[in-house]
Amino acid sequence: MLNREELKDLSEIQGKENYYVSLYLNVNPVTNPKGEYVLHLKNMIREVSENTEKGVYRKIKSDLEKISAYVTSNKREFRKGLVLLSSEETGFWREYNLPVPVKNLLIVDNTPYIKPLIDIVDNNPRYLILLVEKDEARIFVVHLGEIVEYGEIKTEDVPGKHKKGGWFALAEPHYQRHIDYHVVGLHLKEVIKKLESFLSAEQIDLVFIGGSEEAVTMFKDMLPETVRNRIKAQFAAEMFLNPDEVLKRAEPLLSVYEAEKEKKIVDELITRALKGNQAVLGIEDVIGAAMEGKIHKLVFVKDYEASGFKCVNCSLLSVRNIPKCPYCGSEMEPIEYMVELVVQRAVEQGATVEVLAYETASLKEKGNIGAILRF
Repeated sequence: MLNREELKDLSEIQGKENYYVSLYLNVNPVTNPKGEYVLHLKNMIREVSENTEKGVYRKIKSDLEKISAYVTSNKREFRKGLVLLSSEETGFWREYNLPVPVKNLLIVDNTPYIKPLIDIVDNNPRYLILLVEKDEARIFVVHLGEIVEYGEIKTEDVPGKHKKGGWFALAEPHYQRHIDYHVVGLHLKEVIKKLESFLSAEQIDLVFIGGSEEAVTMFKDMLPETVRNRIKAQFAAEMFLNPDEVLKRAEPLLSVYEAEKEKKIVDELITRALKGNQAVLGIEDVIGAAMEGKIHKLVFVKDYEASGFKCVNCSLLSVRNIPKCPYCGSEMEPIEYMVELVVQRAVEQGATVEVLAYETASLKEKGNIGAILRF
């Protein structure tokens, strides 16, 4: 899972004499039904090979070959966006198989190119789930529909079993096995300390707390107001739950928050569109905005589908059945995945994308899709 700590580590890499190759590739099976992304990759590699200084090319040749082999021969199912960062000179390799689309890019530089990854972290909210009891605590982060456990604290085994991230590696004495109120208080203070540190490092604003009612109540009473204000809801949960079970238990609460957030987005979109204030509704106007590079935020109902036509040469999109492209005169081919293509165009323009799963009725009445514009 992407996190700010990992991105910070990547941002500090300075190759000096070494080079890094960064690939961002749209591998969405809907918009690449015949694996066209392989052709896009080959074209990008050819362009880099032709335009890179010979001395630099010799250094990155093995990286390009490794990336090409990974994409063309890897049998796993890609999701929507693939990111590969490589430096054979330094033995460096990172791969991210993302559930969101990315703009096709192949960058050669002395550092890994990570701005699109930063944008993905910034534009997709991250939720923290804390399970807490009188003698134990566990912390999870939910991002892009995935949950990862980052660590735990146990009173009988402080600093606790190291799960991930290294933030529990503390040199502290063991708690006594008998748990009285004093020890519980010390334990919860330690959890608060780690929670505050984690929230600061990861810049997470939303917190959901699970556990027994007694432990959660005691814990919340001890929290500083700045942290307590970030708690959106609490739920009953046992400490032995695995991460997927924790996510399932918390999902109703996440859904409530998402629905509230979606309602605000839809209300703003429709209000601005009806007032003619840099917003449009309906697939035809959204396509027009995408063709002009105006989309700032794309909003559409989950599972909404639309068909249309695409120019075989310049990739113009249209919902109208026109025989020839008005710009280049080439043939227009019918397509069934117009929404996915519009999403890809929006991402390539640096737009954010909001897929509505809960607050759908209002936008369905207005054509299922809309966009807030840059200008």
